Amino acid sequence: MPRGERALDAMPGRAALLIIDMQNAFFEDEVLERSRSSLVAACNELIAAADRGGSIVLVARTEHETDRSTWTLSMLDDEQGFIFRGTAQAEPVEGLHVEGLESVTKTRDSAFFGTDLAERLRLLGVQDLVLAGVSTHNCVAHTGADAFAADFRVTYVADAIGSTNERYAEAMLEILSVEYRQPIVGLATAVDLLG
Repeated sequence: MPRGERALDAMPGRAALLIIDMQNAFFEDEVLERSRSSLVAACNELIAAADRGGSIVLVARTEHETDRSTWTLSMLDDEQGFIFRGTAQAEPVEGLHVEGLESVTKTRDSAFFGTDLAERLRLLGVQDLVLAGVSTHNCVAHTGADAFAADFRVTYVADAIGSTNERYAEAMLEILSVEYRQPIVGLATAVDLLG
């Protein structure tokens, strides 16, 4: 059984898949670019499974304004913005099947921070979140930690998350899986959960 995994058939409530930051800007990093095709394929398989099983799919996307009003402290310190609304950087990566799916737009690492994601999930009866996307040690991990704080159960799909720094990613996942009891599963297990 993978690190931190509990019996998934014991998970109560409705499951939702959250695809995080699968946008062109993040794949400008050469490490992520090398895994782009496999991540897109894995995310598409999860989306298809959720569709078959009647699970909810949401897409979390980062977008900033050029006027600096949404910039993080590090962006302000560096005087360099990133992933501006309406640009090619903000678009989903090629081949990702997210057209027509509901989205949540964020300006920080966590998809819960400054958004209505928790309220939307509760209205839909969701208790369990399956997370996929990038980057493992930043946006995926922060979203998972905030999901825990908001009383959602989280599962990470090892084959469908990617990072620019594997050492950081492994450390974050170890903390989340052990301390927060958030399992890390393979693609087949996640497909079964969603479908």
